[in-house]
Amino acid sequence: MSPLGTFLPAPWSHPAGRRLFVVLLVLLLAVGTPAGVSGAAAGGGGSAATPDRARYDVDLRSDADGGRWTGRQRVSFRNASERPLREVYLRLWGNGEDGCGTPGTPGAPGVPSPVVVSGLRGGTADPLTVNCTALRIALPKPLARGERASVAFDVSVTVPDRNARFGREGAFRFLGNALPVLAVHDAAGWHLDPYVAVGESFYALAGDFRVRLDHPSGMAVPATGRNRTRPGAPGRSVTLSLAERVRDFAWAAGPFRTAAQTTPGGVRVKSFWAPGTPAAGVRLARAEAVAAVDRFGREFGRYPYGEVDLVMTSGFGGGMEYPGLVLLGTTEEGNAVVHELAHQWWYGIVGNDQYASPWLDESFAQYANFRFYGLETRDCWSDVYWPDDGAELTASMDYWSRHRGEYHLVYTAGPCALADLERTLGADAMARLLERYARDHWYGVSTTEDFKRAAQSMTDEDLGPFWESHRIR
Repeated sequence: MSPLGTFLPAPWSHPAGRRLFVVLLVLLLAVGTPAGVSGAAAGGGGSAATPDRARYDVDLRSDADGGRWTGRQRVSFRNASERPLREVYLRLWGNGEDGCGTPGTPGAPGVPSPVVVSGLRGGTADPLTVNCTALRIALPKPLARGERASVAFDVSVTVPDRNARFGREGAFRFLGNALPVLAVHDAAGWHLDPYVAVGESFYALAGDFRVRLDHPSGMAVPATGRNRTRPGAPGRSVTLSLAERVRDFAWAAGPFRTAAQTTPGGVRVKSFWAPGTPAAGVRLARAEAVAAVDRFGREFGRYPYGEVDLVMTSGFGGGMEYPGLVLLGTTEEGNAVVHELAHQWWYGIVGNDQYASPWLDESFAQYANFRFYGLETRDCWSDVYWPDDGAELTASMDYWSRHRGEYHLVYTAGPCALADLERTLGADAMARLLERYARDHWYGVSTTEDFKRAAQSMTDEDLGPFWESHRIR
């Protein structure tokens, strides 16, 4: 994610840096964190991450302007743990900012949550918790290791009236984190962390999505996965999306202008932009996207999804990444497309718990961004200020939510630390490290300890002092 930012001194004054929001991140928007359960909500103990191998089958129909989508969703899954699985949780992240809605009063009807689940089959639902973002579903019988089960439900999605990753800008709708997805249970228990508006709380295992979106024919619908649109009922079209081994599904809707091109490496880059988006910025973003997808494919492993969609408007704040789709605020100088595309690897393919370890995706994506533009990093520490001796680069969103003015360190100190590691190991060894690390965690979940062990394997030098001095703990 690339929130709004302001200009910084060197290396941020590099000409390439001036063109992009992503190189200029320092002061984040002041937002609150909803109350809820933080960390593991139930005891664990040595269990594998579960439920896994999820398949999401979704059929939604939009209203006339794409502001409301209703339909049915089915989720099938496997128990990967040795322990019987007696329950699952759905995360309704779309309720993160609005919570449980507003209750009705005499003469004034209430406003429900943006995402409403009803008509559940395949289990018994408890009341929503964690500010209406977590739905516990008790299964009819314990699911043994290797067994599969499924739940199905009606879902209603109403796009909030705000310009955000789940929101709207004029005639354009952004549906990031709108679909309910399975929570993760591992050795720490169920991960039911609260939603954060700056940064991410998301943690999901890779799964498959088959999504059918029925919408007015005058509406373009970029979406995660490989997409094709065909005629539907009179005046309507159906966009079919197939996405395999992804952690989430997002889409947008509106009267976008469109263009497409294929990179030399064979990736289809489809661009969608709102009228009024600066043409120079759109052209630059398209060119940089083509170059970045192929370059990161060479450095970290070939992009596996075949297609990536760029959604560009003039008013969106910064950028936001989803598998196969990125949302981009765009000026004449471009946008954060390189950083957001780096996220296709760092969190999208090489997963992590974004609430517990945001540096593992944001710092790695920003480091890839630095490398793409050839930014000088030897003096980047001059712009890093640690507020106290206890601050850590590896802190969780629980810490950053309570110290919002320091969250920029994930984007500034993080890539500086990785650049220092490159100088410590050598450029060739660092390149091998990242390629191997991505390969070893392809479609999996990585941790800070995993990365530290992988880096240590590249050198005989004890990296303990390096981790401590760079606050990677």
